[in-house]
Amino acid sequence: MAKFTKENIRKIAKEENVRFIRLQFTDLLGVIKNVEIPVGQLEKALDNKMMFDGSSIEGFVRIEESDMLLYPDLDTWVVFPWTSEKGKVARLICDIYNPDGTPFIGDPRGILKRVLKDMEELGFTDFNIGPEPEFFLFKNDDKGEPTLELNDKGGYFDLAPTDLGENCRRDIVLELEDMGFEIEASHHEVAPGQHEIDFKYADAITTCDHIQTFKLVVKTIARKHGLHATFMAKPLFGVNGSGMHANMSLFKNGENVFYDEKTETGLSETAMQFLAGILKHAQDFTALTNPTVNSYKRLVPGYEAPCYVAWSMQNRSPLVRIPASRGLSTRVEVRSVDPTANPYLAMAALLASGLDGIKNKLQAPAPVDRNIYVMDKEEREEEGVKDLPATLKEAIERLKKSEVLLKAIGEHAAEHFIEAKEIEWDMFRTQVHPWEREQYMSMY
Repeated sequence: MAKFTKENIRKIAKEENVRFIRLQFTDLLGVIKNVEIPVGQLEKALDNKMMFDGSSIEGFVRIEESDMLLYPDLDTWVVFPWTSEKGKVARLICDIYNPDGTPFIGDPRGILKRVLKDMEELGFTDFNIGPEPEFFLFKNDDKGEPTLELNDKGGYFDLAPTDLGENCRRDIVLELEDMGFEIEASHHEVAPGQHEIDFKYADAITTCDHIQTFKLVVKTIARKHGLHATFMAKPLFGVNGSGMHANMSLFKNGENVFYDEKTETGLSETAMQFLAGILKHAQDFTALTNPTVNSYKRLVPGYEAPCYVAWSMQNRSPLVRIPASRGLSTRVEVRSVDPTANPYLAMAALLASGLDGIKNKLQAPAPVDRNIYVMDKEEREEEGVKDLPATLKEAIERLKKSEVLLKAIGEHAAEHFIEAKEIEWDMFRTQVHPWEREQYMSMY
């Protein structure tokens, strides 16, 4: 993304006929929020003087301490290409600050920044992430509401006419490129109606900003095609769910510290320690990387999503895969993450887990190159392969006991996140679902 100054932004706003600016941020559950201001208030926003009611935002503050400030990150300035020529809309992503000018400890973007400081104290300069977000396209009904009717019958890498979402996907790519994204690949995924668009890796903050922008663009352009885009982890039974694989690497002054040409695997000691940290804390960070009740319908055997804690160079059934590329492209791919995750919290959790492995010089277990899905429980235990949490409730209980993860996200965010997720689980647990009526109404 380009670097902007206040002067650049004022100039572009005038030249592009920008009439409104969305001051965008993310709540604790990963939902994009924004305060929209007319362009006449731009100067006030650029001076970090725009206030909003934090008590209205999930996981922020109580009503008696509600005033909060929006500090725009100037480098996130973008004019939305699809907005009207009569008056365009621009966007700035903001950090959340307290009225006294201190960073708000519950701001997800700020939480990731704090973990990145821990990384820098260990001597690393960059944490790069390449995400692979997947989504489904469903048809809308006459009222513009989403249906369960898919827009195509395509499969992995299919082309039109089987893939009727191709035009929509192409328009999404064009809009993203207009906004400065470098798109690396765009294709139909395994399930009918499922798609993936991959964009170039970047530093952690930029990547998480991109993920949130990506979701907004996908949903907006899909609607223009009469479609509903969802990043729900498992919208349909019997087909693959949607993941958001995270390809991660640590850098020091432009050098990828995960690469070591002297080792047989091409992986450095640092990479192996980072990997060991990921595996050690995998059960603990799952509540953050897979944060909905529905997430655990995806993490089941048979649909390519990982549900076992192991790693491999080529096998795609474990949690972690090490792609074949080396040199600057050496990376660790965590495959459990899904796109319902708050990207800032999820990536903070992954980084904190990996850094714990480096700090404590953890030893990674041997790779598991067999298909774990066909191994029985005894075989998995022999290989030291643990299961990921099977439900949101189980994942929450693991998170509650993790000193490393609780410290990473902070007491404020942990308390509010866990409370919200316990409420979500209880609502699901006490609800009567259609499956239950289908199974039991006639039988009993």
